[in-house]
Amino acid sequence: MAGRGDPPEGTPEGLPGGGEDEYRSVVFDESFVRAARLQEFSAQERMGEHARAVRSLPAWGRRSGSKQILMLVLLVAMAFGTAIYLGIRHPYQAPAAKPAEPLRITVIPLAPDGPVPGGTPADLYEHSPAAQFRVGASGITLPAAQRTKNFSESQVMTALTTAKDYLVQSSLNPDVLTGGEVRSVRVLLDPDQLEQFDRSMAAPDSDGRHAAPGWLVRYDSAKVSLADPEVRVQGTLRVAEAGPDALEVTSDHTFAYALRPVGVSGPRASEASLFTVRRELHFRFDRDDLHQHRAELLASYVQAGPQGCSEDASGTLRPLLAGQRATAGGPAGTDPYATGQATAALCGSLAPGAQPSP
Repeated sequence: MAGRGDPPEGTPEGLPGGGEDEYRSVVFDESFVRAARLQEFSAQERMGEHARAVRSLPAWGRRSGSKQILMLVLLVAMAFGTAIYLGIRHPYQAPAAKPAEPLRITVIPLAPDGPVPGGTPADLYEHSPAAQFRVGASGITLPAAQRTKNFSESQVMTALTTAKDYLVQSSLNPDVLTGGEVRSVRVLLDPDQLEQFDRSMAAPDSDGRHAAPGWLVRYDSAKVSLADPEVRVQGTLRVAEAGPDALEVTSDHTFAYALRPVGVSGPRASEASLFTVRRELHFRFDRDDLHQHRAELLASYVQAGPQGCSEDASGTLRPLLAGQRATAGGPAGTDPYATGQATAALCGSLAPGAQPSP
């Protein structure tokens, strides 16, 4: 006999506890109810004529979620397409570092017409065109640094100060001038030029590539000494952009040195004389050079006198000192039939006005 809660036919076979047990694991929580697509009308609504028992609800949440997913997909696709388009139109290519070119060197001795004037350094400077020159590094003045199309003001100033540092070390450093150390000059050069520099110091040659005076001012300390360490200087520095990845600085300075002979005797052994060197250097700075505070030398044009035309000045400058004259004859002969790299000896005449007046 069936119990009060059992159906008349009894509990169905294979379903312990009857039909209610089948749905006991289903929990109709709030989110389930809100997500339902069908909603039962209230009792009052069902009393109306032809009223339906249930009504369908719009799936706002599902439609909103679908729209958000669709918009996200479209945004990702647009971003990806834009990246591909920009990559094709404007591919990024890191600028290849251009190797430094070998330095081109021209050294021209200037021979005097008569004997070299002598005197004290102060008198020589006062009665020469160097009378108004500044002393030492103060004579190497920097122009106002202005930004260019591709370089900032600070980068332009770095190029100018590096060029000045090179001029100071290679033209004013007493240890360099007297044929001593060269490291202070070497550290300011681009690594691609170090081999050429080292060969110019170790085995100088007047081949337009390896003359030491193209890199620095140097005298033979066994024959010449500085009568006054305060060198007189005057000149200019100019900077210009040489493309999107390089700056070029051109320096044009005249240096006046008071020199005295070494290891000689006689009435004029204590007298000083002036030796003038005009250096025009062309520097190039790529972005790596600016960062490393170093320079590439493209060209070096040097005029120096009083000096004999027949003297070999590929290793050191050979000044004529107080009372000395240039030997007769021009520069060393050039053989046009010689094989190998073509070279030609150059020499100029020192204008009388470039010498100190009596």
